[in-house]
Amino acid sequence: MKLALLSDIHANIQAFEACLAHARSQGAEQFALLGDLVGYGADPVAVVSRAQGLAGEGALLIKGNHDEMAVEPPVEVRTIGDSTAAWTHLQLNDSQRKFLDDLPMTLQQGTALLVHASLDGPELWRYVYDERAAKASLDAAADMPEVRHVFGGHVHMQTLYYRGVDSGLMKFAPTPGIAVPVPRHRHWLATIGSVGQPRDGNPQAMYALFDSVKLQLSFQRVSYDHQAAAAAIRKAGLPTFFADRLEVGR
Repeated sequence: MKLALLSDIHANIQAFEACLAHARSQGAEQFALLGDLVGYGADPVAVVSRAQGLAGEGALLIKGNHDEMAVEPPVEVRTIGDSTAAWTHLQLNDSQRKFLDDLPMTLQQGTALLVHASLDGPELWRYVYDERAAKASLDAAADMPEVRHVFGGHVHMQTLYYRGVDSGLMKFAPTPGIAVPVPRHRHWLATIGSVGQPRDGNPQAMYALFDSVKLQLSFQRVSYDHQAAAAAIRKAGLPTFFADRLEVGR
């Protein structure tokens, strides 16, 4: 089965729809949304509504830190990331906020475990930026012997880690569109990147496809109308930083 993994959509409906369409064209049979449906972007209502529809069709969904903030915005805005939480909260209706609030922190399907941030305390929203953090996340699955693949987002970058012959982890930079074998005899962790806010200098949206039969993972990049998404942020009166980031991809 081909499972499409999408994370960090960040209220970018243009990127979201483009990735869904691309995944279907690649044979995706199920979707998994790995958190941060909202935050930063101008279309939280449309994105959450689309996610609710996908959930009704059997998609897997988990909670991200921006989803949590949209339900209960921080009293004090300390970071630019906090700055859209109150605005997002007001855009959503009670049913949509409850939908976000009820999302689980982790989900398991077969050999795959889905989490937004690190599996090592998922509610703490730790970033998996390097081999050390990836090891901590994978080690947290040690009591789940059936888990061989941990998939997450949060860092807005596409990276694959695997456990080598010793206890250390190796880091691998994938090439978009090229399937990587991820056999069960190793443990794997992938950060699948961001649909709606890439941060690698490339404005193309990111997602990944996991083939649980062939045991292959392919990272994808998708072109979409990022200028329209940026214009929507400016029109909504949100910080222009988030629009600028869409246009230059960082």
